[in-house]
Amino acid sequence: MKIDLHCHSHFSDGQLTIPELINRAHNMQVDVLAITDHDTVTGIPVAQAYQRQQKRPLTIIPGIELSTSWHGFDIHVIGLNVDIDDELFQQRLAQQAQSRLERAVLIGEKLEKAGIPDMFAKAQAIAGVGQVTRAHFARAMVREAVVDDMDKAFKKYLGKDKRAHVKPVWITIDEAVAWIQQAGGQAVLAHPGHYDLSAKWLRRLIEYFKQAGGDGMEVIHSHLSPQAKQQMAAYANEYQLLGSSGSDFHFPNRWTELGKNLSLPDNVMPIWHDWNMAALAAQSRVVN
Repeated sequence: MKIDLHCHSHFSDGQLTIPELINRAHNMQVDVLAITDHDTVTGIPVAQAYQRQQKRPLTIIPGIELSTSWHGFDIHVIGLNVDIDDELFQQRLAQQAQSRLERAVLIGEKLEKAGIPDMFAKAQAIAGVGQVTRAHFARAMVREAVVDDMDKAFKKYLGKDKRAHVKPVWITIDEAVAWIQQAGGQAVLAHPGHYDLSAKWLRRLIEYFKQAGGDGMEVIHSHLSPQAKQQMAAYANEYQLLGSSGSDFHFPNRWTELGKNLSLPDNVMPIWHDWNMAALAAQSRVVN
């Protein structure tokens, strides 16, 4: 079974529409897919409705990737199998959406002062139905030939301590875990191998996440060396966290692909070990 529990659509900073994302998952023969857009679950019912019209089975897991702050670092927490209709959860996500919008407006104002006008409107146009993120600003800056590529947009303007950086006001890790679990889901520490942390600080993060009540961590995610994968597996076992795996797919490229190379090591208990796959599949049942 091919399982991918981390990907993004155009409802956040992914570039594919929901139908395009689902079709790509079919082409890559993915069996279970969690759609985990940043701080929003808007795409989930769209995905479920689209999949019900498809001939090939695909189990859609309702997911989210919540943005949090921890010791000055932006840390992401995945929620899996969340109840997207939970009223309190929806109210809390509206709070996150407002924080994102306010930050985007401030980024636009800073770019304006740097001599780059109308970037908020242009980023918003690129975002479309999704929330405006720094990635949308970067894409707008590339489109307007302000920079050559997205990486330069972050290095010169949007990255930490750069000219248009705005410190986010995110929730805490504890709040993210609580929000997810109170909405019936499982909380997973996203891509721990990608944070710019020393081994000592990474251990502190994983330990803190465990003490906050977190359920699992991504043992397998994109751009990890074989040695790093072994280390993530060791951390999961040491801190008694379930293992998850996800591509963190945003758009087609040569580095990440839906469902590719995501098998967990045999010595790690998977986050899905006690999931009722039949019941989850029924939510995405095939309609002939």
